[in-house]
Amino acid sequence: MKRDPSSIAEQARTLSEPLTVDYPLSAATADRTPVMEHMLVRARAFAEPLIADETLETGENTLAHADAVAAIVASMGGSEAMQAASYLVYSCQHLNRPQEVIAKVFGENFAALAVETTKLVHVQKQTRTATVGAHSADGTGAQTENVRKMLLAFSRDLRVVMLRLASRLQTLRHAAASRQPVPESVARESLQVFAPLASRLGIWQVKWEIEDLSFRFLEPETYQLIARLLDEKRVEREGYVEQLRSQLEHELRGQGIRANVQGRPKNIYSIVKKMRGKSLDFGQVFDILALRVVVPDVKDCYGALAWVHSHFEPIDEEFDDYIARPKANGYQSLHTVVRKVVDEKAGKPIEIQIRTEQMHDHAEHGVAAHWVYKEAGTKGYAGVWSTGEYDAKIAVLRQLLAWERDLSGGTQGQGLFDDRIYVLTPDAAIVELPQGATAVDFAYTVHTSLGHRCRGARIDGVMVPLNTPLQNGHTVEVIAAKEGGPSRDWLNAELGYLASHRARAKVRAWFNAQVTHETVARGREAVEKVLQREGKTSTKLEDLASQLGFKSADHLFEVVGKDEFSLRNIEMLLRPQEPPPGPDDGVLIRKSRGSEKSGKGGVLVVGVSSLMTQLAKCCRPAPPDPIGGFVTRGHGVSVHRLDCSNFRTMASHTAERVIDVEWGTPKESENSVYAVDVAVEAADRQGLLRDISDVLAREKMNVIGVQTQSVKGTAWMTFTVEIADTARLRQVLGVVASVSGVRSARRR
Repeated sequence: MKRDPSSIAEQARTLSEPLTVDYPLSAATADRTPVMEHMLVRARAFAEPLIADETLETGENTLAHADAVAAIVASMGGSEAMQAASYLVYSCQHLNRPQEVIAKVFGENFAALAVETTKLVHVQKQTRTATVGAHSADGTGAQTENVRKMLLAFSRDLRVVMLRLASRLQTLRHAAASRQPVPESVARESLQVFAPLASRLGIWQVKWEIEDLSFRFLEPETYQLIARLLDEKRVEREGYVEQLRSQLEHELRGQGIRANVQGRPKNIYSIVKKMRGKSLDFGQVFDILALRVVVPDVKDCYGALAWVHSHFEPIDEEFDDYIARPKANGYQSLHTVVRKVVDEKAGKPIEIQIRTEQMHDHAEHGVAAHWVYKEAGTKGYAGVWSTGEYDAKIAVLRQLLAWERDLSGGTQGQGLFDDRIYVLTPDAAIVELPQGATAVDFAYTVHTSLGHRCRGARIDGVMVPLNTPLQNGHTVEVIAAKEGGPSRDWLNAELGYLASHRARAKVRAWFNAQVTHETVARGREAVEKVLQREGKTSTKLEDLASQLGFKSADHLFEVVGKDEFSLRNIEMLLRPQEPPPGPDDGVLIRKSRGSEKSGKGGVLVVGVSSLMTQLAKCCRPAPPDPIGGFVTRGHGVSVHRLDCSNFRTMASHTAERVIDVEWGTPKESENSVYAVDVAVEAADRQGLLRDISDVLAREKMNVIGVQTQSVKGTAWMTFTVEIADTARLRQVLGVVASVSGVRSARRR
């Protein structure tokens, strides 16, 4: 149950009275913000009445969980202020206006941190529920991928990520201590996402513990076996390690090297990885001993290494110099594996790490050593200055991006932040978008219908223009109409409504569908008029289309609407058929015909005498097109191009009417021309018809007819021109296609 801010107004006033300024964590204001005293006590007192009686899904008391998270944060090097944030996170869900209330008591920065972390917890929980079971052993499952995306989407504020690491570690600790099972999805997510993140940030203690605890729940039998074998050899191993530790520390001090030598605990999961990766048996892995040598400076590191190699037998292939060549996350140390030779027999292998105190601090805490650099003023942590040559914030972000590349298999320069962002739906689902995407892109990504009907948007609850660029972590709510379509403005790149190629394609498809819809409607109207004129209104349209050779009635309507199919074909099908004329062995007849005006040209009709011929208007053939003839009733032979859809349809139904024809050779005195149709599709604009007409005039093409139609910004034009042959026409079409705005120019 949420509590209204008024119910804790008195407490808020009490807690905030001594505070004359907020306590922001931003670097920009760190140098002018005094340290807030007793921050941890105040935060816990604020949260306790809200969460003391609450229990998490794991069964752990919420206040106890917050106490433990604060302690883990402290162990990672977090300041008192960061520990205080642990309590504020769990208070948010009990406040109607958490940002406002927490900001009043602790400042805007703490309010933003608490709200963002709470949002990440909620989103992560929903994503894990939605993708439960969608994982694989190699970590490429949908759940792992989604969690990785979430952490990266929120990781511009490192504090959010660190609080999540601490909380996850405590969840695993509680489950182990209470002997309660952890859902496999949580354990796998911990092993495949959180542990690698801790590793990349250099927080080794957190990494090792998350690995071991996760592995304990994922493979309990293997974990118990290794733990038992380790325990059986623990006394023997610890005695030998202590002997070596004491000897090495004493000898190095005798050489003037002030060294602190420690036995290094072994990580069960790392033992399993080494055993499986190098095909070693249990005995070989367990017998490897480990020591860590911490010295004052780099010179002493190499001095200690020289002494170790001179008194033990080094294994060359196991030596790594991470001081000269630090790891990507800044880790530095000397690693070597040696054996102690006794009576000319090599003993057990010994792993030795040698590092300075500063290197050791970084190895233990990683970037956590300076994750609170914002509170340190100009002086950073662990010897790192927050201004100048080394900027801790930049270093942290680089590690997060490198971690993303580790998991995604990407390369330098291809990190997640380079071209992708991650935003949230009101239900906390993650939506991946290109950089610069808007609420319109978001709507189309969620669902095509939502994109078409998008009319407004809220980002984090605030109404914004539809072309407002989204940022990582934004929560986007789309305001949609019940019906409708997109705006043509969305396709204007200068207005910035769409950044996604996929969304643009969906908008174009919608407008293309509208043009098709209008064409079909026009064709349907024409066909229905023919049926009415012929007294065949009871004819089923689907049956009619099938008889004409079309897959559906809409397909018939579309070609009729485009004037690509003659209505006379429908009339012929509907009227009673007359018996075909008998064969006639007449002589070859030459019939001259050009355009309706010229009457020139020639067609030879083979095998039929004294038949008049006409060039079909549906396809307007011209030399040297392959042609065929069709004997009509009362109009002689209609000459079509062989690729004419009308001719193919008629031939399929009344093949006996098809007749062979061929082009005749005109006399020298004849100047035969033929009328053909040119179809042009273009983006409608002022002066388009004039520009195309000018091109045709320059090319000396005689235009004898023009039909134009404009539908929502697209112009459809048909020019009827006279040509002597089609070869010349192909050249002209290429010139017309180069006119500004023309999308296509073709012969119909």
